[in-house]
Amino acid sequence: MRTRIVVMVFAAVLLGACTAAWQNVTGDKQRQGVSSSLVDFLYPKGEVPPDQGKVVPNLALPVKVGLAFVPSHGGTTAGLSEARKNELLGRVRAAFAGRDFIRDIAVIPDTYLRSRGGFQTVDQVARLYGLDVIVLVSYDQVVHTEDTRASWTYWTIVGAFLVKGSKNDVQTFVDSAIFDVKTRALLFRAPGIDRIESTSTLINSPEETRKARERGFDSAMADMTQNLGKELESFRERIKADKSVTVTQQAGTPRTGGGAAGFEFLGLLAAGLWAARSLRTRRR
Repeated sequence: MRTRIVVMVFAAVLLGACTAAWQNVTGDKQRQGVSSSLVDFLYPKGEVPPDQGKVVPNLALPVKVGLAFVPSHGGTTAGLSEARKNELLGRVRAAFAGRDFIRDIAVIPDTYLRSRGGFQTVDQVARLYGLDVIVLVSYDQVVHTEDTRASWTYWTIVGAFLVKGSKNDVQTFVDSAIFDVKTRALLFRAPGIDRIESTSTLINSPEETRKARERGFDSAMADMTQNLGKELESFRERIKADKSVTVTQQAGTPRTGGGAAGFEFLGLLAAGLWAARSLRTRRR
């Protein structure tokens, strides 16, 4: 009888010690994250951005566009893999492919940008790919994990496996900044956000958090892509009104309806067709 009691007490202490060890790993409350900074990338030595007030970029349509993630500068969680970045940027590329004012869209590996050479690195990549415009995507993802009231059951092995006593909160923010390569002028930008809240068991918390982080980037990038389309249309209307950007047609290429010049051309074309039709009607 005494032996049985000793064994039970020993097992209880052992289980408690194991659970305590798990909680030392997970902690009652954790904050982790990964991010990349556009400003730190473009101005790594703390330079002051030049005044772009008097710069008037010229977009020669159709343009070749580059898509790239700003390299991460570290964090408490693993960042996006190269394959994952290519997948996410590939979705953005597919959303804008085929537009008449875009000649081509190239996905740029962020390994080409890791020298942190600022705009000098951007210029080198632009020459390598023949880019007119580059889209730089920065991101910030924060993961909060904390125990709920149900976490007291983690002192038992059964509770650690079956009771969802961990609360996970994943907040993701991405931002795309569109630059004219020649003048280095910021043309416009578009953000994307997402937030995921979930609960999990102690054992499954790391896996659930990983899945939530992946879904967070998926949703935030989708939101950014949608906003990018809206901001593009606003940009086209704005430059027609304030002339902050000029739009021309590249020599040897057919005119398009992608910019201010394209809209004017379509208007003239429609007027010409209407006049020709009216003239034929009168002759009859």
